Amino acid sequence: MVEFKAALINEIEKLYKKKKVLVAAVVSLIFIVIGQVSIIGLRSGFGVRGVSSMEFPLLVLSVVVNTILPLFTALVTIDSFSGEFSQNIMKIALTRPITRLKFFTAKIVSIMLFVFVNLLFVMIFSTLAGFIFNSSPFTAQGIIKILVSYFVTLTPMLILSLVIVLLTNILRSGIGVFFVSILIFIVFKTLGIIFSSFSTLFFTSMLDWYKLWIMSNVSFLKILRQFMMMFSYAILLFTGSYYLFDKKEF
Repeated sequence: MVEFKAALINEIEKLYKKKKVLVAAVVSLIFIVIGQVSIIGLRSGFGVRGVSSMEFPLLVLSVVVNTILPLFTALVTIDSFSGEFSQNIMKIALTRPITRLKFFTAKIVSIMLFVFVNLLFVMIFSTLAGFIFNSSPFTAQGIIKILVSYFVTLTPMLILSLVIVLLTNILRSGIGVFFVSILIFIVFKTLGIIFSSFSTLFFTSMLDWYKLWIMSNVSFLKILRQFMMMFSYAILLFTGSYYLFDKKEF
């Protein structure tokens, strides 16, 4: 556990020093500002009510989780694996007294911490924007919905991260992984629209998993079924990715 903790701290420090984290925060903030300005413009210019203070953070989550969050998660994941492969940093890190499994897991955990911090940042600022610029009051039920929506989104984001990790261990080029990741994301999104009855099988549709938690009539059976699907994906992707990572010669 001591080795894992040291590796995790090292990975977090490397992420913290990279500009991608700051850029992700700035872009997320810009999305929130543009969204709120657009709603104010619609309300004042066309008399459209827009969204309430409780709905705005959920609207922002819906946009962010399907656009900038997967993009920056892909960039961070690629940098953490393909970037270190190409720069031979991985070889130096593996000279430390730590197993490859612990080292690999520390990288995954650090990526998920990046996702968590990004979601927390978006949640806080979108909630503040909703509170300041929208007249409807906050309720305890609304706050719980916001918290649950943002926190449960971590699970499908883990699946997306593991898909990209698998690609980084198959393809050598980081640019290649980036474009293949975008292509796969677009293809699965399109398939989810065309074959809507089978959309729950595609990992891209799982990004909207939070919607099952905030419905007026929550179906715990659907939530459990979707969770088991994601759990299965996680096991397969983690196992496959680690197998390829363990077989690599640095």
